[in-house]
Amino acid sequence: MALITCALLTACASHKNAPQQAASVPETSFSTEKGVTFSPGGWPEVLQADLYRPDGEQQRPAVLLVHGGGWERRSREDMAWIAEELASNGFVVMNIDYRFAPEHTFPAQLYDLQLAMNWLHEQAERYQIDRNAISAFGFSSGAHLVSLMALVAESRHPLNRPHGGDNARPAAVVAGGLPGDLRAFGSGRLLRQFLGGDQQDMPDAYQAASPITHITAGAPPFFLFHGAQDMLVPARQAKAFRDELEANGVENELYLMYLRGHITSFLTAGNAVDKATAFLVRHSGSTQKQTENRD
Repeated sequence: MALITCALLTACASHKNAPQQAASVPETSFSTEKGVTFSPGGWPEVLQADLYRPDGEQQRPAVLLVHGGGWERRSREDMAWIAEELASNGFVVMNIDYRFAPEHTFPAQLYDLQLAMNWLHEQAERYQIDRNAISAFGFSSGAHLVSLMALVAESRHPLNRPHGGDNARPAAVVAGGLPGDLRAFGSGRLLRQFLGGDQQDMPDAYQAASPITHITAGAPPFFLFHGAQDMLVPARQAKAFRDELEANGVENELYLMYLRGHITSFLTAGNAVDKATAFLVRHSGSTQKQTENRD
């Protein structure tokens, strides 16, 4: 019965803008370095990450990996299985923790991600990282944060300063269970404690914290995956986000997983992660080309 269920879940998905040809995904062994501190002295909270490094001496693409949890809980351990898959396919992976609400309100979490991206660039030589091929991958609130980081870096929004900069723009983004427009959720508890108040009292903050409002034609490619029966973050969020990407001519893929809600779309995301990994492989090294085109 388990095998039948697994087969049904794998088959019950649609993939918009799926590539015509499959990417050649390498297989590698890797090592793990746990509890690496990436925050500087004086940062409001000591932040750590686990680093997954493919074996070998050649330069590798990298992925910043960010867990979910409503901006208030969980840890990088949730993403360990994804980190292992990415590392086994040739990526250096930085699986991070970040500060939580309500003790730390937005944009503290965004600043933590920007700090991590800059750390990856600074440590590129030490860890054999290709600076032109650093992508980002998040689920749920982690998907929100990586998407927002990528888009404000491209649009040069004030949220990209003082901790972002050019290095905070990933080559590509994978976002699972993405709450792309926070304005659509009203003023639920998670949003109130994350943003620091009700939407009616601070509409500009809700807009600024919504990734969909920052999409421009220069945004990096996006791979979205989402549970079609997601009741916490409805699938229309992913569809609307993809529509906005399409309207701006931004390359994107949407992998919609039927029969799954928010949590189950993560727990049974193996096939989606495979597709996302192939997407990241195809876009490794694309940053330099995109930068040259913008210049």
